[in-house]
Amino acid sequence: MKYKVLSVGQNYHIRGGSDRMMFQTNQILADHGHAVAVFAAQDARNQESVWSRYFPAAANFEKPALIDLARYVYSFPAARQMKKLLDDVSPDIAHLHIYYGKLTTSILRSLKDAGIPIVQSLHEYKLICPVYTLVSKDKICEACQGRYFWRAIPRKCNRQSLARTLLSVTESYVSRWNGAVERIDHFIAVSDFVRRKVIQYGVPSDKVTTVCNVIDASGIQPNGLPGKYFLYFGRLERVKGLFTLLEAASSITEAPTYIVGEGSIKAELQKRIEERGLTHIKLLGFKTGAELHDIIRGSLCTILPAEWYEPWGLTILEGFAHARPAIGSRIGGIPEIITDGVDGSLFEAGNVVALREKMVWMAKRPSRAVEMGFEGRLKVERKFTMENYYSQLMDVYRKAGGIL
Repeated sequence: MKYKVLSVGQNYHIRGGSDRMMFQTNQILADHGHAVAVFAAQDARNQESVWSRYFPAAANFEKPALIDLARYVYSFPAARQMKKLLDDVSPDIAHLHIYYGKLTTSILRSLKDAGIPIVQSLHEYKLICPVYTLVSKDKICEACQGRYFWRAIPRKCNRQSLARTLLSVTESYVSRWNGAVERIDHFIAVSDFVRRKVIQYGVPSDKVTTVCNVIDASGIQPNGLPGKYFLYFGRLERVKGLFTLLEAASSITEAPTYIVGEGSIKAELQKRIEERGLTHIKLLGFKTGAELHDIIRGSLCTILPAEWYEPWGLTILEGFAHARPAIGSRIGGIPEIITDGVDGSLFEAGNVVALREKMVWMAKRPSRAVEMGFEGRLKVERKFTMENYYSQLMDVYRKAGGIL
């Protein structure tokens, strides 16, 4: 049966892995003959869409006024525009990605009133943590236990700001009252770790299914030559373990370390590199498309040194697709991707010495790194495929009542 899917996310442009996965899911559905409608917030960076006339105005996060703070908690424009779309379109199911912030739980009532089953992909920990990350003061924190959100206030969990934290806590409570858990028919966890964590803190186990993020490797030619540098690519945030990477790489001058991306700690990273004269460590800025592919292809291995509960690790799969092995922290969903000693190496999060040892080992064995990279490529081709993802997605839609 071919049916109509309403794809919902706050962005209709790619800022990170969750946006990329939303676009990829839409493409997979379209490739299998399903009609896909889109609902997102207005943004000058959005890709063109025939559905953009329905996109609501969103809160201005750059220079917020009082109306923007209110819209962050509950967006009347999003609720109105969702109703307009549903009056014109009758989707069989709605698939939500990261929709809060700009769209909010205001959209849920219209969907439920229309009798549309709702599925949501859990790309992070929003359901159980007011700041989405289970991190406070750069340390893993589970104090709220999925419901005592007020405990974030004295900790100032949102950027050490009392005002920001109060807003996050208010939004979390309003979202719960509006049915952020109850009105969703089924959740998709991007890893078994995410599934276990949300169930631990109150989401019913029969409402959560793991469907891992995947990558289309069909158009990527794997590289059979040894690489020349270590590579991190992704957001530049403290919880990503980049200062641990900096320390580990500081004495490994036989192979440079390249860091690709943008984020809140970019200036601090650059300053530390310059102060210590670490000329073999380079920040390359944000890269995408063919330029990023070329950088991945030329690497010895990719590194994901996360120090938070990394939900998944799409960059590891991107490296595997190019036949590049990975070094990753033994935390969150990362061990579900890397098989230690086969297609990469795992180390304890935050352990500089352990990460340095893994990097030195890889640098001294470039031929073995290539072999491990091809093991990763085989894993992508056998396990993390578009067809596997589609099949699992259809199973979830059936559980939600979206397919007869």
